[in-house]
Formats: sequence, C-alpha cells, structure tokens
Amino acid sequence: MDNLLEIKNLKVEYKSLNEKENSILAVNDVSFAIKNGEIYALAGESGCGKSTIAKAITKLVKPKSGEILFMGENIYRQNSEKRKIYPKEVQMIFQNPYSSLNPKMKIGDILIEPLDINTKYSRSQKINIIKNVLDEVGLAKNCTELYPHEFSGGQRQRIAIARALVLNPKLIIADEPVSALDASIQAQIINLLKELKFQKNLTILFISHDLNVIRYLADRVGIMYFGKLIEENLTENIFKYPKEFYTKTLLDSAPNLVSF
Repeated sequence: MDNLLEIKNLKVEYKSLNEKENSILAVNDVSFAIKNGEIYALAGESGCGKSTIAKAITKLVKPKSGEILFMGENIYRQNSEKRKIYPKEVQMIFQNPYSSLNPKMKIGDILIEPLDINTKYSRSQKINIIKNVLDEVGLAKNCTELYPHEFSGGQRQRIAIARALVLNPKLIIADEPVSALDASIQAQIINLLKELKFQKNLTILFISHDLNVIRYLADRVGIMYFGKLIEENLTENIFKYPKEFYTKTLLDSAPNLVSF
C-alpha cells in the first residue's frame, strides 16, 4: 500500500462554552494522503487548523465527520482491528520541549513509560531499547538518571524525539518541533529528523509555519487557510510555481530562504 495515512473530508468542530455563540469549524472538509516513507508538511498561519488535524489523527479531538484511514483502515471505526496497535504506530513530537516533558520524572522513566504501557518486553529489553534510541538521537546513555531541567532546549527536544521513537512507530507527527528553539539548534534538530527518516524509513507529518524549514525537509506540502487545504504539491513546485494567491502571499511574507 502506497499511502500510510489518508484523510478524507475531515471536519473538526470546537463547540463554544457559551451556548449563544456559534461553534468554530477549525478543519473544514480537508482531504490528503501521506505516502509510506515521505515527509509531508502542513503549512499556514497560526489558527488555520494544522494542529487540529494532528490532534484528530492522534485521537486527542474527535472529528465531526470524515475519515482518517491508517494502513487502509478507519481508526475511528468501533470494530477496527488496529484500535489496539494504533497508539504504538503513531507518535507525536510536541512544540515546546519545556512543557511536554514531566519535570518530576527522570529521563529514564519518561522513556520507559510508553514501553510499560504498550509492550510486554522484559526490563532488560526495555533498557536496551532506550539505550539504542538515545544513541540514535545523539544523547549519552547515562542521561537517564537526570531530570528535564538539567538539559538545554535542544537536548530536551531530542529526549522528546527519543520518547516518540521507543515504540518504533510507522508515523511521527511533529507539531512545530523547532519553533521554541534557537536558530542554530533548530538546524540540528531538523537535520536529526531528516537522518532518522532515512535510517528508520519513517513517515513524518511535519507541521510548521516556517517555510524555510519546510523547503529543506519536506517531500510534499499542503497549504492550509482558514481550516481548508487550498493547495498541495511537491515541495519544489509549491515554492517555484504556487497557484493560489494566498500561497504566493505566504511565500512573499517569509524571510529570505536559506539552506541548512
């Protein structure tokens, strides 16, 4: 199967706490597919629905309508055979490494928790997995006894990436994973994601408003605007031959694009 993930006519609505106010349709009839082994980027300004799509894929919010197919099967179908294995196959890297890691837990406990919940591996097997993953993300194996506050922002995001990798998922959702980091550290993390993609044949949904990063990293790009996917193409074509006026405006508003 070429497509790992398919989004079909997805709608996600946020209901207002005030019954007199209308609900907000954050995602409006969005459809796209992500192929096995590719990096697909969703781009657009803040509030356009990018992160809401990620939340729907990870079941943090429930769609109003539409389908999300993973390996050809609707993840919201009650009798889906993939309901039990789906959490292991799809993992998320959150935007802020300062808030996405529990400050009261040691790094070893943070990394072993997904394995405790989702696998029946022995303690020694789990420790070996953690050591291998820490090596893959460029962290020392003895860091497991430290707490998140003892690391820099870039190191914390490497820990977050390691946590996403311990279950050996098929799909990684990276929601603005470098926006909270300094520019030099951003480049390191982006290069790490690109290396991991090739080493582990990862499929990545990369969400960002940073067109510079997207141009360097993504294979294909979807442009979001007010909850709708208005344009989709190969990354090179999006940047060289944008079709929609909003896409052209978005590209024109970006700083000079430079290479990592």
